[in-house]
Order: sequence, then structure tokens, then C-alpha cells
Amino acid sequence: MTASTSPAPESAKAVSAPFLQVQQLSKAYHPARPVFADVSFTLERGEFVCIIGHSGCGKTTILNILAGLDTATSGYVFMDGREVRGPGLERGVVFQNHALMPWLTVRHNIAFAVESRWPQWKAAQVREHVERYVAMVGLSHAIDRKPSQLSGGMKQRVGIARAFAIQPKMLLLDEPFGALDALTRGSIQDELMAIVRQTRQTVFMITHDVDEAILLADRILLMHNAADTPAGFRPGGIAEVVSNPLPRDRSRATLHHLPGYYELRNHIVDFLVTRAKAH
Repeated sequence: MTASTSPAPESAKAVSAPFLQVQQLSKAYHPARPVFADVSFTLERGEFVCIIGHSGCGKTTILNILAGLDTATSGYVFMDGREVRGPGLERGVVFQNHALMPWLTVRHNIAFAVESRWPQWKAAQVREHVERYVAMVGLSHAIDRKPSQLSGGMKQRVGIARAFAIQPKMLLLDEPFGALDALTRGSIQDELMAIVRQTRQTVFMITHDVDEAILLADRILLMHNAADTPAGFRPGGIAEVVSNPLPRDRSRATLHHLPGYYELRNHIVDFLVTRAKAH
């Protein structure tokens, strides 16, 4: 008896396709010396992926292409079965610089995004929605303050609340905690983890912090820089994809006690020291 070789139905193909597909992405400002080339990876729905590498390797450019804020020289990005062409409210972005409008309060900074996402909503519905997400990041007491009245950590919380409030299909984070002190950074990391677990949000995040990547990510993309080598010019690219074997309910306080933590950390640090740049 011969097994059937008929193709799978379209519905089955759609179910098995990754949520985000990045295919052979490249970016070149000078044709012969691309910043990166042949970058391909996927994200599953609900997955948290970090990308880590030295400055200049192209991490932020990749994130901007995913956000639709920049275009690739070649390659494609598909999210939820559709090609990414320009910015869209199905992708929320949080930058290291909070990018709040200084003349608006916390409430109105977030309401502006919510009203753009759902222009048909009544004022009371917008207000209730905004207040829920402000409470989620612990800023109800500051909802009517302007950015000049907030600390750096509070501004980042507003940026995170604004990104989550539009209920994007994917969240893009460009080193959102890089300018914060260690205590504030840790506190917001905990809040982000709690919100992501609650909402099952799909997240792509850039970080320079190895422990932050290990704490937050399900997988970590290790990126090497472009470089001139004895064999010729080598574009930047993804050198390795590392799956995080640690339990997903890990916390900052217990991270370094978990079996496998030091092996994972040493592997990433070794990559950054010996392989991320040509020597």
C-alpha cells in the first residue's frame, strides 16, 4: 500500500507557518560592503526572542525593518502571513529614548495611540482602556503628569504601556532599559516579564546585556559584525541561534542559581569576546 503524496491543505500550511519569517535580509549603504547579509530567522507566536551583538552589527537596522521604519536592500519579512511594508499598528515599538510627546500627560500620550488604533471608540472607552494599561505598569498615581515630571524609569513605563495598549501582534524593543540604573532596570524587567506572561505577547528585543537576554528570552540570536578578513570582506549576520534551556518562570533573584545558567552565560560571553568581531 502506497502512502498518499497529495499536498497538505492550505489551512494546514497556514497553521504550521511561523508567526514571523525573516528571509535572507540584507542592508547595504555601499553595494560591495553590506552591513549584514543573508539574515534569516523566525519567531513563533508568543515567543520572546532577543538579539545580541556589538554596536554596528546591524541589530537596530533589523528591528527598524521589522517595524517598517526602514527598508532592506534585499530579502523579505512576513508577519502573520503578510509581508511587512511600512509601519503599522499591529507592531508596537519601544525605543531606548521613550519618544513621549512632552506637551501631553501620561494619559494623553497613551490615549493618542489608542485613538489612532480604534478611532471609532467613545471617550469613556478610551479612558477606561488607557487607565487599565497605566495601572498595569504601576503609574496610576502619575497618569496626569507630563514627561518632564517623570523619572527616566517612569517614562519607559509609559512607553511600554503605550505599546501594549494598542494590543499589537508583535512588540519590538530597542534596548528600552539601556539608559536606566540597575535597580530601575531590574524592576521594569520584572514588570515586562509579568505583562508578557499575562498577554502572551510576541516580542523581539535588542539588548547588550547578557543577563537580560537570559532572563527574558526563549531564544537568543547571536550576531557578528561585518569585517575585513584575510579571506575578504565578511558582512554581518546571525552567527548562531541559542535556545534558552532555563525554566520559563525564572526570576532575576534566582537566575544565577539555576542549573545551566553559567554554561549559557559563558557561551554567550565567549561569542561576544572571541567570535562577534574579526580579530
